[in-house]
Amino acid sequence: MGRAFEFRKARKLKRWAAMSKAFTRIGKDIVMAVKEGGPDPDANSRLRAVIQNAKAVNMPKDNIERAIKRATDKSQGDYKEVLFEGYGPHGIAILIETATDNNTRTVANIRSYFNKCNGSLGTSGSVEFMFDHTCNFRIPAEGIDPEELELDMIDFGAEEVFMDEDGILIYAPFESFGAIQKELESRGIEILSSGFERIPQVTKELSEEEAEDIEKLLEKIEEDDDVQNVYHTMKE
Repeated sequence: MGRAFEFRKARKLKRWAAMSKAFTRIGKDIVMAVKEGGPDPDANSRLRAVIQNAKAVNMPKDNIERAIKRATDKSQGDYKEVLFEGYGPHGIAILIETATDNNTRTVANIRSYFNKCNGSLGTSGSVEFMFDHTCNFRIPAEGIDPEELELDMIDFGAEEVFMDEDGILIYAPFESFGAIQKELESRGIEILSSGFERIPQVTKELSEEEAEDIEKLLEKIEEDDDVQNVYHTMKE
């Protein structure tokens, strides 16, 4: 198996944020999708993808509809996607994806987490190059041969296709998202969830004590309401 498989396996073993945090993240994703392409999911592929993800974490239909309605309100603030880069203790690179309506607040908070945990917030581009920006899709496994699907999807940018207990996963470069989404939909294949991840090109193994230092920093970052995703180069 490739790096995407190992990355997914490691992250599944990690604790995930509480369901309320997942709903908050998806709520912001809905706002950004609606602002970008309108409230009709049939005409807005990004919104379609967010709704699929909302269903995947059992977000109630009423919550989804309310979030879309709020997003169309002109008084609703907009969220900007901002990427933060830095180093934690022991030379571990950390990449943080945020969605914020107040960048000044977010910058101050993220910097404070690094400072309190003996890390340092870096400049744009300082660690992003250490991660591959990928897209992924999860589809039902029933009636689909992963090997045949991989051969078909290579033409649309897929690099890895594999099975786990959640179904079949397709990984591809970030830029291939639209082509793969369109092809799956044209084939009538249900997309259970989709998204983007940043896979570290190289990871570093730490001692138990060193790993605890990184975990303290990661916990502080992940608890911030503006943070959507956190990636790092520590081997898990």
